Amino acid sequence: MWIDGYAEVEKAVDELQIGWDFCKEGLIEEAELDNLYNDAITKIENLELRNMLRREEDKLGVVLKINSGAGGTESQDWASMLMRMYLRWCEKNGYKTSIANLLDGDEAGIKSCTINVEGDFAYGYLKSENGVHRLVRVSPYNAQGKRMTSFASVFVTPLVDDTIEVKVETALLSWDTFRSGGAGGQNVNKVESGVRLRYQFTDPYTGEKEEILIENTETRDQPKNKENALRQLRSILYDKELQHRLQEQAKVEAGKMKIEWGSQIRSYVFDDRRVKDHRTNFQTSDVNGVMDGDLDGFIKAYLMEFAGTDANE
Repeated sequence: MWIDGYAEVEKAVDELQIGWDFCKEGLIEEAELDNLYNDAITKIENLELRNMLRREEDKLGVVLKINSGAGGTESQDWASMLMRMYLRWCEKNGYKTSIANLLDGDEAGIKSCTINVEGDFAYGYLKSENGVHRLVRVSPYNAQGKRMTSFASVFVTPLVDDTIEVKVETALLSWDTFRSGGAGGQNVNKVESGVRLRYQFTDPYTGEKEEILIENTETRDQPKNKENALRQLRSILYDKELQHRLQEQAKVEAGKMKIEWGSQIRSYVFDDRRVKDHRTNFQTSDVNGVMDGDLDGFIKAYLMEFAGTDANE
């Protein structure tokens, strides 16, 4: 993969050099030379961006969970918009997605959802999305047409594959089953195919205890849902170990914005046509493009500013 990327860059630079010689001799127009230059810059930046994804977990897939914040229908609608945004980004970039769990909102939108994203370096790119996302807009659910602020949280953990060893103590596992399905009619599941996994976790470093709760209604096949829930559990346990390792290694430079799990990372101001990332100060006026999954600018800005520090730790 690295060899292919380097070969593409080398070819683009060679073509640019030839184009420059041709342009001086009047054989091609400046516009064509500009195209060769832009192509070379794009390929170099793409290779440089991939160089930021050096950590072991970067190459893995992702478990992406979205939770609506306080605010009822407005925040639940915002959570559903974020879900659509990430599904569109995945579609554009060729990643396979599946909805592991989805809880509909009371009137509109969703209360929460869990999306599995499979493909090379999905975690490396989407780890930039972890945190609280803020929406400011004139709400269609407010009769007075007031400007409202809504929040939704996005949690991103690596989707563990079979090559990574994560120890799950079966004695600490318990299962519940429940019926899963739509609001009624023929879509209601008549059997208890939904599964609820409870795992009594004790942090090996702090001794703190917590119950990890996972629900999976991805299929109408209970054994398959159990398998999917266990996979999510392994991803969570892997991420806990990863976070401990990162905390031990973290050396944040003085004056840099502190990146904390769950902190507000980005604001989407619809009326002002502005989306701004508070960690990198990258912003765009193309609100519609962002909500249609155009996140590459934000991802690139995050990786170029922060991922290099991780890679050198």
